[in-house]
Amino acid sequence: MEIIVEKISKNDVNLLQEIGRKTFSETFSADNTEEGMQQYLDESFSTDKLNSELDDENSEFYFAKYNNEIIGYLKINTGSSQTENKGENSLEIERIYVSKDFHGKKVGQILYEKAIEIARKKNVDYAWLGAWEKNERAIAFYKKNGFMEFDKHIFKLGYEEQTDIMMKLIL
Repeated sequence: MEIIVEKISKNDVNLLQEIGRKTFSETFSADNTEEGMQQYLDESFSTDKLNSELDDENSEFYFAKYNNEIIGYLKINTGSSQTENKGENSLEIERIYVSKDFHGKKVGQILYEKAIEIARKKNVDYAWLGAWEKNERAIAFYKKNGFMEFDKHIFKLGYEEQTDIMMKLIL
Protein backbone atom coordinates (compact mmCIF):
# COMPACT_ATOMS: atom_id res chain seq x y z
CA MET A 1 0.00 0.00 0.00
CA GLU A 2 1.71 3.17 -1.18
CA ILE A 3 0.87 6.27 0.87
CA ILE A 4 1.82 9.65 -0.61
CA VAL A 5 2.41 12.60 1.73
CA GLU A 6 2.12 16.02 0.15
CA LYS A 7 2.08 19.57 1.45
CA ILE A 8 -1.31 21.26 1.44
CA SER A 9 -1.73 24.54 -0.42
CA LYS A 10 -4.28 27.29 0.08
CA ASN A 11 -6.24 25.86 -2.89
CA ASP A 12 -6.88 22.74 -0.81
CA VAL A 13 -8.78 24.48 2.00
CA ASN A 14 -12.10 22.75 1.21
CA LEU A 15 -10.42 19.32 1.10
CA LEU A 16 -8.65 20.07 4.39
CA GLN A 17 -11.94 21.14 5.94
CA GLU A 18 -13.60 17.92 4.78
CA ILE A 19 -10.91 15.51 6.06
CA GLY A 20 -10.47 17.53 9.26
CA ARG A 21 -14.15 17.45 10.18
CA LYS A 22 -14.51 13.78 9.14
CA THR A 23 -11.53 12.44 11.09
CA PHE A 24 -12.17 14.52 14.22
CA SER A 25 -15.79 13.33 14.28
CA GLU A 26 -14.79 9.71 13.75
CA THR A 27 -12.24 9.93 16.55
CA PHE A 28 -14.21 11.78 19.23
CA SER A 29 -18.00 11.75 18.56
CA ALA A 30 -18.71 8.65 20.63
CA ASP A 31 -17.16 10.22 23.76
CA ASN A 32 -18.55 13.75 23.52
CA THR A 33 -21.88 15.57 23.33
CA GLU A 34 -23.29 16.33 19.90
CA GLU A 35 -23.52 20.02 20.84
CA GLY A 36 -19.88 20.18 21.96
CA MET A 37 -18.69 18.39 18.85
CA GLN A 38 -20.69 20.64 16.53
CA GLN A 39 -19.39 23.80 18.20
CA TYR A 40 -15.79 22.57 17.99
CA LEU A 41 -16.11 21.50 14.34
CA ASP A 42 -17.74 24.81 13.37
CA GLU A 43 -15.03 26.87 15.08
CA SER A 44 -11.90 24.81 14.38
CA PHE A 45 -12.69 23.87 10.80
CA SER A 46 -14.29 27.08 9.53
CA THR A 47 -12.97 28.20 6.14
CA ASP A 48 -11.72 31.47 7.66
CA LYS A 49 -9.79 29.72 10.43
CA LEU A 50 -8.24 27.17 8.08
CA ASN A 51 -7.28 29.88 5.56
CA SER A 52 -5.62 31.85 8.33
CA GLU A 53 -3.69 28.74 9.45
CA LEU A 54 -2.68 27.97 5.86
CA ASP A 55 -1.37 31.57 5.54
CA ASP A 56 0.73 31.21 8.69
CA GLU A 57 4.40 30.70 7.79
CA ASN A 58 4.97 28.84 11.10
CA SER A 59 2.27 26.22 10.41
CA GLU A 60 2.35 23.45 7.81
CA PHE A 61 -0.28 20.94 6.74
CA TYR A 62 0.24 17.68 4.84
CA PHE A 63 -2.26 15.25 3.32
CA ALA A 64 -1.81 11.48 3.36
CA LYS A 65 -3.17 10.06 0.11
CA TYR A 66 -3.82 6.54 -1.11
CA ASN A 67 -4.91 6.03 -4.73
CA ASN A 68 -5.39 9.82 -4.95
CA GLU A 69 -7.89 9.74 -2.05
CA ILE A 70 -7.16 11.92 1.00
CA ILE A 71 -7.10 9.53 3.95
CA GLY A 72 -5.50 11.65 6.67
CA TYR A 73 -3.53 14.75 7.47
CA LEU A 74 -0.83 16.29 9.62
CA LYS A 75 -0.50 19.80 11.09
CA ILE A 76 2.73 21.05 12.65
CA ASN A 77 3.57 24.40 14.25
CA THR A 78 6.80 26.16 15.13
CA GLY A 79 7.66 29.50 16.72
CA SER A 80 4.77 31.70 17.80
CA SER A 81 2.21 29.47 16.06
CA GLN A 82 2.54 26.71 18.66
CA THR A 83 -0.65 26.41 20.70
CA GLU A 84 1.41 26.85 23.87
CA ASN A 85 4.83 28.30 24.55
CA LYS A 86 6.83 25.15 25.21
CA GLY A 87 10.24 26.64 24.46
CA GLU A 88 11.79 28.59 21.63
CA ASN A 89 13.35 25.73 19.71
CA SER A 90 10.55 23.18 19.51
CA LEU A 91 8.01 21.85 17.03
CA GLU A 92 4.42 21.05 17.92
CA ILE A 93 2.61 18.17 16.26
CA GLU A 94 -0.85 19.68 16.58
CA ARG A 95 -2.77 17.11 14.56
CA ILE A 96 -2.31 13.67 13.08
CA TYR A 97 -5.65 12.29 12.00
CA VAL A 98 -6.40 9.29 9.81
CA SER A 99 -9.72 8.18 8.34
CA LYS A 100 -11.17 5.29 10.34
CA ASP A 101 -11.08 2.97 7.30
CA PHE A 102 -7.28 3.29 7.30
CA HIS A 103 -6.59 2.79 11.01
CA GLY A 104 -3.98 0.10 11.59
CA LYS A 105 -2.45 0.54 8.13
CA LYS A 106 0.59 2.62 9.22
CA VAL A 107 -0.79 5.92 7.83
CA GLY A 108 -0.43 7.65 11.20
CA GLN A 109 3.14 6.36 11.45
CA ILE A 110 3.96 7.77 8.00
CA LEU A 111 2.54 11.19 8.95
CA TYR A 112 4.37 11.05 12.27
CA GLU A 113 7.66 10.25 10.50
CA LYS A 114 7.09 13.24 8.20
CA ALA A 115 6.67 15.49 11.26
CA ILE A 116 9.90 14.18 12.82
CA GLU A 117 11.76 14.54 9.51
CA ILE A 118 10.71 18.23 9.39
CA ALA A 119 11.62 18.70 13.08
CA ARG A 120 15.12 17.34 12.38
CA LYS A 121 15.50 19.57 9.29
CA LYS A 122 14.49 22.58 11.37
CA ASN A 123 17.02 21.43 13.98
CA VAL A 124 14.61 21.78 16.91
CA ASP A 125 15.50 20.46 20.36
CA TYR A 126 12.28 18.47 20.71
CA ALA A 127 8.85 17.76 19.29
CA TRP A 128 5.81 17.95 21.55
CA LEU A 129 2.05 17.41 21.43
CA GLY A 130 -1.07 17.09 23.51
CA ALA A 131 -3.24 13.96 23.49
CA TRP A 132 -6.61 13.67 25.23
CA GLU A 133 -6.22 11.59 28.39
CA LYS A 134 -9.05 9.29 27.22
CA ASN A 135 -7.43 8.72 23.80
CA GLU A 136 -5.43 5.69 24.90
CA ARG A 137 -4.74 4.68 21.30
CA ALA A 138 -2.92 7.96 20.58
CA ILE A 139 -1.02 7.97 23.88
CA ALA A 140 0.17 4.40 23.28
CA PHE A 141 1.20 5.34 19.71
CA TYR A 142 3.34 8.24 20.89
CA LYS A 143 4.88 6.26 23.77
CA LYS A 144 5.80 3.53 21.27
CA ASN A 145 7.58 6.25 19.27
CA GLY A 146 9.61 7.41 22.27
CA PHE A 147 7.51 10.31 23.58
CA MET A 148 7.37 10.89 27.34
CA GLU A 149 4.68 12.63 29.38
CA PHE A 150 5.83 15.96 30.81
CA ASP A 151 2.78 18.06 31.61
CA LYS A 152 -1.01 18.41 31.26
CA HIS A 153 -3.24 21.16 29.93
CA ILE A 154 -6.91 21.93 29.45
CA PHE A 155 -8.49 21.51 26.02
CA LYS A 156 -11.92 23.03 25.44
CA LEU A 157 -14.41 21.10 23.34
CA GLY A 158 -17.51 23.25 23.20
CA TYR A 159 -18.16 24.28 26.80
CA GLU A 160 -16.50 21.19 28.23
CA GLU A 161 -12.98 21.26 29.63
CA GLN A 162 -10.92 18.14 29.00
CA THR A 163 -7.41 17.21 30.06
CA ASP A 164 -4.70 16.64 27.49
CA ILE A 165 -1.53 14.77 28.35
CA MET A 166 1.46 16.76 27.11
CA MET A 167 4.16 14.56 25.61
CA LYS A 168 7.56 15.29 24.11
CA LEU A 169 10.38 13.63 22.23
CA ILE A 170 13.91 14.99 22.63
CA LEU A 171 15.63 15.02 19.24
